[in-house]
Order: sequence, then structure tokens, then C-alpha cells
Amino acid sequence: SAKDMKHRLGFLLQKSDSCDYSSSQGKKEKISSSQRVSQEEVRKWADSLENLIHHDRGLAAFRAFLKSEYSEENIEFWVSCEDYKKTKSPSKLSPKARKIYDEFISVQATKEVNLDSCTREKTCHNMLEPTLSCFDEAQRKIFTLMEKDSYRRFLKSPYYLDLISPPGAGCGPENCKRSHTHTLDCNSNIISQCA
Repeated sequence: SAKDMKHRLGFLLQKSDSCDYSSSQGKKEKISSSQRVSQEEVRKWADSLENLIHHDRGLAAFRAFLKSEYSEENIEFWVSCEDYKKTKSPSKLSPKARKIYDEFISVQATKEVNLDSCTREKTCHNMLEPTLSCFDEAQRKIFTLMEKDSYRRFLKSPYYLDLISPPGAGCGPENCKRSHTHTLDCNSNIISQCA
């Protein structure tokens, strides 16, 4: 449920132990408490959808927001395409491409994304001989759709606003004003907001 996602997002943003997080670039990064997301970084997420979804925590926040709107298939498709483009073995291209096609593009897809018939047809044709770029056009269309629609709503939603200006006494302007080291966990209210 959306409430569960908000709770999990709050937990992710508050996690203080060192953990392995898988970035959208597929690299494993060690993130310690000193490397958590600063307010400055969160502000950059408002500059572009690209800044947002290329940051692990930004992607998690955006995904939670989309789940609350029942439209998470768009970001899941985008992430699947990013992962697909990193496929090293040519023998894995076809099965991976088929899985993405069946899950997101086919007319019977369980998480069908909103593509025009021309893009859908072209992508279907690309499936005959899958390459690393066979989903590029469809991925671009879905990115543009998110950018013009759900991303703008995300920036006005509590999922973003509570991160950019956390409420409560522990994080007032006198403590955080223009602080580059200020992190999202300065205030336990974020978790209570997400619970």
C-alpha cells in the first residue's frame, strides 16, 4: 500500500548504518552516515527528472510517489531498460528483451506502459533481433511522459516537500540554513510523516 511505501521510504532515508545500495548505474556503492543525502542534493532533484532518477534515494522517493498514484509501471519500465542496456552477454539479450516486452509493452502486459501505437509497433519489430537499443524510443517516450506529468506532481507532493523542508523544531532554519552537510535524518519527523 502507499502507506507501507511511505514508511519504507522513510526508513531508507533515515538508515544510519553503512549499507550496500545498488545505484541506477548498476554499481554497488558503500553509503555511510556521512554520505547521506544533503538538502542541497534534494534541491537538485527539482532541477530535472534526470537528476532525480539517477540518484538512488531520489529514485526511491519518486517510485514511492508513483506507487501512491498507481503508476509505478512507468519508472519500473525505465529502470528495466537502463538495466537491459548494461547486458554484456549477447545470449542474454533476447530473453531479457522478451521479459521487458511481455511485462510492459505487449497488449497483454501485466504492467503495460502508455505508448502510442507507432512506438509500440516499432518496439515489437525490434524484438525480432533485439539489440541494446531496441527499447530506446519507448524508454524516451515514457521518460518524457513522466517528465511532463508525474514528475511535476511529485515536486508538489509531500514525498518531495517533506524532504526539502522537513518540519519540526529539530531542523529549524537556525540549525540548517544554507548547510551543505545537513542531511535528511536531522529530524525524526520525516519518519513520522511517512508512517
